[in-house]
Amino acid sequence: MNTLIFRTLAPFITALMLFFSLFVLLRGHNEPGGGFIGGLIAASAFAIYGMAFGVQAVSRALRFHPLSIAGAGLLLSVLSGMVSLAAGVPFMTGLWATPHILGVEVPVATVISFDVGVYLVVVGAITSIALSLGESED
Repeated sequence: MNTLIFRTLAPFITALMLFFSLFVLLRGHNEPGGGFIGGLIAASAFAIYGMAFGVQAVSRALRFHPLSIAGAGLLLSVLSGMVSLAAGVPFMTGLWATPHILGVEVPVATVISFDVGVYLVVVGAITSIALSLGESED
């Protein structure tokens, strides 16, 4: 499936899927969706890119080993829960703050940092599996 049309469209499809995965990630704390499904969409984008250009191209595009990305996501998710313990409430209780950045009130929540952590875990784990399957084919 390494046709000229596929190799030409793969970068566009990958970029579109990555932007859509970020949209799903960011809307997920208000509506269904979030980190898990956004991470699956992003991992699918990297799989499409890998089918078109190979495992090495995906590794160069990621810049970090996929398991390192998953580890960073796991750390972020655990730290999001620890913030609630430091505040004296039960583990994984959602906390919100509204700092003023450049004169604008920006709501920040531990819920979104947890979702970003889940997103990174899913992207890292699924991409690592896909890359190892791609390497075994070569």
